[in-house]
Amino acid sequence: MQSTFQLPTIITINIDLITVVISSIVAVFFGVTILRKIIKSIASKRRYLNHVIYLVRLPKDKPGDEQKEQRVEELHEEIAKGEAIFASIGGLRAQRGFKAWLLGRDDHFSFEIVANNKKIAFYAACPQNLSRYIEQHIQAHYPEAIMERTEDYNIFSPNSKIVSGNLKTNRSFIFPFKTYKKQETDPMNSLINVMSKLNENEGLAVQYIVRSARASWHKRISQLVRKAHEFNSIHKALNTTGFTKALNFLGDVVYKSKPPTPDGESKVIEKLTEMEEEILKGIEEKNSKAGLNVNARIIVSADTKENAKIYLDNISNAFNQYNYYEYGNGFNTKLKKTFKKQLIRNFIYRRFDDKNQFLLNTEELASLFHFPLKGTETPNILWLSAKHAPAPTDTPEQGILLGHNIYREIEKKIQFKQEDRLRHMYIAGKSGGGKSQFIANMAIQDILNGEGVCVIDPHGDSVEDVLQRIPPERAEDVIMFSPADLERPIGLNLLEYDPKYPEQKSFVINEMIGIFDKLYDLKSTGGPMFELYMRNAMMLVMSDAESGSTLMEIPKVLADEKFRKMKIAKCKDPTVVDFWTKEAEKAGGEAALANIVPYVTSKLTQFISNDMMRPIIGQQKSSINFRQIMDKQKILLVSLPKGAIGEMNSYLLGMIMVGKILMSALGRADMPQEQRKNFFLYIDEFQNFTTNSISTILSEARKYGLSLTIAHQYIGQLVVNNDTTVKDAVFGNVGTMVLFRIGAEDAEFLEKEFSPVFNQFDLINIEMFTAYVKLLIDNSASKPFSMKCPWPIAGISNPELAKKIKVLSRLKYGKHRDMIEAEIMRRSKIK
Repeated sequence: MQSTFQLPTIITINIDLITVVISSIVAVFFGVTILRKIIKSIASKRRYLNHVIYLVRLPKDKPGDEQKEQRVEELHEEIAKGEAIFASIGGLRAQRGFKAWLLGRDDHFSFEIVANNKKIAFYAACPQNLSRYIEQHIQAHYPEAIMERTEDYNIFSPNSKIVSGNLKTNRSFIFPFKTYKKQETDPMNSLINVMSKLNENEGLAVQYIVRSARASWHKRISQLVRKAHEFNSIHKALNTTGFTKALNFLGDVVYKSKPPTPDGESKVIEKLTEMEEEILKGIEEKNSKAGLNVNARIIVSADTKENAKIYLDNISNAFNQYNYYEYGNGFNTKLKKTFKKQLIRNFIYRRFDDKNQFLLNTEELASLFHFPLKGTETPNILWLSAKHAPAPTDTPEQGILLGHNIYREIEKKIQFKQEDRLRHMYIAGKSGGGKSQFIANMAIQDILNGEGVCVIDPHGDSVEDVLQRIPPERAEDVIMFSPADLERPIGLNLLEYDPKYPEQKSFVINEMIGIFDKLYDLKSTGGPMFELYMRNAMMLVMSDAESGSTLMEIPKVLADEKFRKMKIAKCKDPTVVDFWTKEAEKAGGEAALANIVPYVTSKLTQFISNDMMRPIIGQQKSSINFRQIMDKQKILLVSLPKGAIGEMNSYLLGMIMVGKILMSALGRADMPQEQRKNFFLYIDEFQNFTTNSISTILSEARKYGLSLTIAHQYIGQLVVNNDTTVKDAVFGNVGTMVLFRIGAEDAEFLEKEFSPVFNQFDLINIEMFTAYVKLLIDNSASKPFSMKCPWPIAGISNPELAKKIKVLSRLKYGKHRDMIEAEIMRRSKIK
């Protein structure tokens, strides 16, 4: 009879229950895993949208001439700045707990070197809530760095081939890498040299995702070191697990129970080799610094897969320099050259991948990534063209707006008080840097504020910009002086002065001599005889205004004896009369009047015989009263484009304008100081329009309410025939300096004014529409700072109103050409 064995019912029920429990646990596990992946994917995308990307740029400097050892030491100090940043990250609390595991939450940072569009850029990225943290630490160690929040970059193109790889280590995290402190050159140079070879449509990115490591790694290394010293062997210390530990203990017991050998010899005691001692020292040094968990990714995008693989090989091989052979650590540089969707997603969303992480201390990570050193010569690095600096804390909160100081994402208005403006402003910069626009902005603000303004423009563009922004309520105040207007020229008598102020006569004559000296260099082409005859001719002509006292009468008084005698008869200055009657008319030889006349008149002919200039300088009475313009706060716009009116004509008229304004300002001595209304004179390319009287304007005009703003391109323009009078006057008197991009020679000279904040390299490489400013604040020089000039130009452009203002001005101040010519002909017949 066959018997069967049956499990008890209770056992069957228990097995079924266990099966159900296990199945439930498995289901829950897979469910949680899938849910975690979904949540993690959503969280990473949300985190991507809520993160900040910084483009970090630093100024480039040339290395000095120090000895090699000194340069290496300085190199290590520069790289150590990056180490300090990673130390601050390593000091953060490591992510842990179920919530962090479930959501994949990871407050990590990303540091990236990216070659794209033939530029090598350095980026830092982090969650929004940690943006201020990373900003403060980077800028604490790189105070000259500019961290610009930017949109994410894209190294991929539609038809590109992509290969990628995760960098991994060969050995346990315990073993150290070869760091920058063991090398005499910047180890990162090898990486960025590879990146500099990429073409315009190729891209390469090395991405380091970094987070703080849990502190337990320090304990593990400490235990290893202790065991290594205990066993006198690193190999044994590494292989000391719980099981081998028990075997070692039993082995030691058996060994100790054995009797000593006949010859009395005992067991040979092992010692650490020199190499092991060195490695242990390196392990201990690694353990002495903060640790970080790291993902290192390399992504390459190229036209062909072959090229992409070559770049990936080259960049990965560059990591071999960090390998410590024998007992040290190294990177596995044999990357699989494939396109991995997950790796690309991790790269784009900057995810931390637990499977591909390894641990580095701050020194090791700084060797892999740091911002470019100032002396790095690798081409195509996206440097900061010039340093930025903060504005002083006591910057005025009143006055016209010069621009904005933007420093570490803090924007501050730069305003200029009227009291400080009276000590004048000097502007220098190459053509196209923004000088003319800067001047126009200031002038327009003055006009909108109801101030008196004169703009002398050798190009005509700035005057047009200002004219188009004149508000309707100030249209009546505008005087447009344009020599190119041939139909209704405005009169400008170069020899006119106010008889109430006899001292003006000497000023006018001295100014005219200075103008002709500037135009013709009288020291080499004129000599004392020209000045003697020209001076006395002007004094004789000016002695009687009714018979004509313009530049037109100078040749006539020299060549026409009857006219000269008529003028002498009306002259009340005995010195002038004696010169003409006792010296000029009786001189013989080379000094004879007949020989001097063509010598003097040759320098006047091109003006008095010029159809454009004659109606302007030939009018007996000037159409505009410069004293009224200043006192009644009018707007004088002087357009002197050299291409339209000629270079010499432009220079002559400009210098006359400046001289007339200065003379009018000095004439304000007859009114109380509190009644002198401020007047603002702007001169672009001022070296063409100033004589040595500029020193008088800079030193004295402030007392009479005249503020001067002068601009030009380079300092060499201020030195004529080795005469540095103008240059010395400018740099000895101006209160405020504004520098746009300048040349190397000027940078060497002006560095003294702007150091130690800015050096020559900065002055040469200032960005467009950016200036360095040394602002006078309450009559005290401030520390130099950088400033973005305002754009667009202030005010509302109204071209139609500008046309009407031009018509109104020419009708009010101009005179019909035929009437002027008739008047000149009438005076020419006077005997």
